[in-house]
Amino acid sequence: MDRSNAESRVKELQELLSRYNYEYHVLDKPSVPDVEYDKLLHELKQLEEEYPEFLTPDSPTQRIGGSVLEQFSKVNHKTPMLSLGNAFNEQDLRDFDKRVRKAVGDKISYICELKIDGLAVSLRYEKGLFVQGATRGDGSVGEDITANLKTIRSIPLRLNKPFSLEVRGEAFMPRSSFLQLNKEKEEREELPFANPRNAAAGSLRQLDPRIASSRNLDLFLYGIGELGETGAETQSGGLDLLSELGFKTNKERRKCESIEEVLQYVEEWTEKRAELEYDIDGIVIKVDSLSQQEELGTTVKSPRWAIAFKFPAEEVVTVIRDIELSVGRTGVVTPTALLEPVLVAGTTVQRASLHNEDLIREKDIRIGDHVVVKKAGDIIPEVVRAITERRTGEEKEFSMPTHCPACESELERLEGEVALRCINPKCPAQIQEGLIHFVSRNAMNIDGLGEKVVAQLYRESLIEDVADIYRLTMEDLIGLERMGDKSACNLLKAIEASKKNSLEKLLFGLGIRHVGAKAAKTIAQQFETIEALMEASEENLLQINEIGDKMASSIVTYFSHEEVQELIAELKEAGVNLTYTGPKLQRAERMDSALSGKTVVLTGKLVQLTRNEAKEKIEMLGGNVTGSVSKKTDVLVAGEDAGSKLSKAQDLGITIWDENQLLEEINVQEV
Repeated sequence: MDRSNAESRVKELQELLSRYNYEYHVLDKPSVPDVEYDKLLHELKQLEEEYPEFLTPDSPTQRIGGSVLEQFSKVNHKTPMLSLGNAFNEQDLRDFDKRVRKAVGDKISYICELKIDGLAVSLRYEKGLFVQGATRGDGSVGEDITANLKTIRSIPLRLNKPFSLEVRGEAFMPRSSFLQLNKEKEEREELPFANPRNAAAGSLRQLDPRIASSRNLDLFLYGIGELGETGAETQSGGLDLLSELGFKTNKERRKCESIEEVLQYVEEWTEKRAELEYDIDGIVIKVDSLSQQEELGTTVKSPRWAIAFKFPAEEVVTVIRDIELSVGRTGVVTPTALLEPVLVAGTTVQRASLHNEDLIREKDIRIGDHVVVKKAGDIIPEVVRAITERRTGEEKEFSMPTHCPACESELERLEGEVALRCINPKCPAQIQEGLIHFVSRNAMNIDGLGEKVVAQLYRESLIEDVADIYRLTMEDLIGLERMGDKSACNLLKAIEASKKNSLEKLLFGLGIRHVGAKAAKTIAQQFETIEALMEASEENLLQINEIGDKMASSIVTYFSHEEVQELIAELKEAGVNLTYTGPKLQRAERMDSALSGKTVVLTGKLVQLTRNEAKEKIEMLGGNVTGSVSKKTDVLVAGEDAGSKLSKAQDLGITIWDENQLLEEINVQEV
């Protein structure tokens, strides 16, 4: 075959195989037998090997799996992948409906979708070509798993239209694939996966894409992260568009015009879920209108326009063998039930938190009791109740101690709290838990410094606070159990690398009460340096939309302590970065921006900036962008086709800018 004919045949085979793949894996309507597909794929491989100049990134041959990776690189999500708030009963859903209607009125439609029990991922396309796929991670930063996602045949490598957009979906393992995989693992005398969700997540986090390719994973798309050129106005319309572009969406979704219809859908699938070929753990209910979604906005953690109804958890019976106590990093003493091992929702459970003494008394739980156990939200083991009719008289009542099990200090119950707390700042259990939190993935992310290593270092008096981590030497580490030269060298490199982390990682790592990872990032973006935050008053903090009274008070109290101020000085001396280094404007240090300290709402279509770019630049000018108009709103930036938010802002007398006014302010402040 000459070069011209080869090029023509390669294009023909690529188009043909892509169509056959779409028919089989998305439409579930194969038009040719497997043997024919395999024959054509083999022909295409041979031609691409002979004429590599005709190989394209979206060729069906590129799904097979590339070279083994050394590690996954990080991916910043331009639009955060937020988690959903949960509903566990009918009243929770009715309360959600009331909140929505109170905010945007009674003209509401919902879209109900099956909640696939898998791994959330994002897919990015440029001019129709699949260029990057990532895990959700912590919602802001995920891991690049493009090579593994390419092996999922229901993911198009090229769209039907040359759109540039980012979409979100749930990767999962069908039940039949899960059973086959575990059968093969048992035949090789390997430990089987506990459930399809773990199997899917484990497959997509393999450094060798060929392993993911062999696992027969699938994926349903559930949303668009960045609307781009789609022009979608509703969630249901967006899903229809995704189907038109060649994506696989779940056909069981339903548009509901009332909360009664939502409840009917939930009841129907609570009963029918066992009939599916894949696992679901609930129903996701979303406001269908994207403009109403925007008006409702989000909290730090989750959107106000969506909620996940969680199916009733599976309940099993086991025995409490003992109750042990643990001291957390904030001093709370928590009783934990040690259980006779039992399988619950696909995993073996041996421990369950009993939370506090009041709960133990309320449920009359005793050591030796037969108890009903479930997983709250299908995740956290929980003791539901004791089966008192099975008691033999040998069961023992449990009483909380009066003194800390770690340091013997007298325990206290703070006003308004049910938990007993050790308030000794030198308590070894609290210090150790605080150190473990500081080095954890969502905090300073020091690879190699796990719980056991931290425990050894603390036991050997090599670290007593987080600043000590940055004073560790090779000599300190090589004396530890199972710590060779290479491991010690790698750990020191990881510690050194952590010094460059952006401020939000440090803030979260410090373990300030009520400050989670999302809030830490918001605070870091607003104040930019730890010195500015340490000088902030409660009033300054409360100007930030996501910060409430408790968090503001906690932050001010934390930084008022002399020992904390000394710790920050030690970290600075050790070379730890104390500044926010995320995307920001290169601007003068003067704070004379008209948006500094202002609450800003964006509405309508912006022409020169994307919505995310505008939000980012406003925040770097000291402004705070929220999703809905209220009396607290200072400025509304109105783009083309602005709707109800513009009308509401006019009624409230709020300052209104167009996009050009926003750009003028940005340009003045940029250097």
